[in-house]
Amino acid sequence: MKTRTPTIAFFALLTLSLAACTSGAQPPASGGDPTPTGPANPTSPSGGGQGSTVYVDSIDILTRESFPVQMSAIVKGNLPDPCTTITSASSKRDGNTFKIDIVTARPTDAVCIQMLSPFEQSVALDVAGLKAGTYTVVAGEVSKTFELAVDNVLK
Repeated sequence: MKTRTPTIAFFALLTLSLAACTSGAQPPASGGDPTPTGPANPTSPSGGGQGSTVYVDSIDILTRESFPVQMSAIVKGNLPDPCTTITSASSKRDGNTFKIDIVTARPTDAVCIQMLSPFEQSVALDVAGLKAGTYTVVAGEVSKTFELAVDNVLK
């Protein structure tokens, strides 16, 4: 009898440990949007399909030394898991605001560890022909402003 007690105790402890590991948050169904955690700001893709939420942490503006000036937004953040990939990134201007849209894809049959996967994406900003002024770039809930000191037009 004494030899069975440690074995039973071991299996009871193992069962409790496994139950504790699986009773937490479950990963989202494929193609679903996970709940954002931490300081990241989500942006949902507009492209539909297998897209997942992108967590945007920061935007940097890169200005190339040329005239007319050329600019890009460097978006940094995290994807919900390593199986999710960025399929496209674009910007669209509305007045003085550039809205960045990042579209992702995730295979429906992917079995993937649920951990954030960092990304850095460069997105061209169409600033040709813009008048001097202050402009805002928005991705998710993160925004960054830049200023054109002079009209960005070839004369």
